[in-house]
Amino acid sequence: MNKELETAIMNAADLPTIPIVAIKVMQLIESENATADELAKIVSTDPAVAARVLKISNSSFYGCRRQIQTLSSAIVILGFSTLRSLVVAASVKQVYKPYGLTEKMLWEHSFAAGLAARIIANRTRIANEEEAFLAGLFHDIGKIIMNTLDRNKFQEVMQHCYNEGISFGQAERTIYPFSHDEVGAYVIKKWNFPEILTSAILYHHTLEFDEFEDPAVVNLTAITALADLFCLKLGIGIREPEEDIDLACSKPAQLLNIAPETVQQLLETFDKAFQEDKALFVS
Repeated sequence: MNKELETAIMNAADLPTIPIVAIKVMQLIESENATADELAKIVSTDPAVAARVLKISNSSFYGCRRQIQTLSSAIVILGFSTLRSLVVAASVKQVYKPYGLTEKMLWEHSFAAGLAARIIANRTRIANEEEAFLAGLFHDIGKIIMNTLDRNKFQEVMQHCYNEGISFGQAERTIYPFSHDEVGAYVIKKWNFPEILTSAILYHHTLEFDEFEDPAVVNLTAITALADLFCLKLGIGIREPEEDIDLACSKPAQLLNIAPETVQQLLETFDKAFQEDKALFVS
């Protein structure tokens, strides 16, 4: 852990903040006294977030058989936990402004990774679905923070990626003394999300744990890493698909002990869900 970087991020005044509506929703749900009407009232204070929550809740991904027309009905049908992750996602999209090509691609990749992680968690039952969704959603939040703080420096990394055909991780090490994983983990910590999310974001590339690591942390991190690979293989949020990725033999798939045929089924399920509702998710 980079203590100097952690201190800098915790004390930084110019970092994006998570919108107040998401904070209020999380606080109310955690209080265990929440009602659907109270939650709907809070979400309604931010019309853009409210509209996006309704739009996403009506996607085929959530499988509702009838049209959801009000926030209260969305909350009752989808549940508080799902509402929490949808509000966070709808709110955090504002952090990805200014909305140029870089931000658009980062958002598309991040949201898609959230969906992929939720599908993997749902099918394998080895992690909470909504926790997995948030881990996937936030796995690359460090990139958007680095882009926000110094756009020219971040674009230099992107140029290295495209001109030299190397990974973002390789490129960022030539420019920064830290990684986007570290930045993302500290930002999530600053935003007061659970420690398990911080760990999943910090280790989703290295997947290096000690023998005493909590299995829940290992599982969530591996799901996040596999979701990221799904997006890279399909070319979501990047310039070209990385078709050579062997998902079945990848480290996250092995950590999760997922059979090759199951990995392929999960990939196909995710691809179908994302393509069907892509406009709802990323617009």
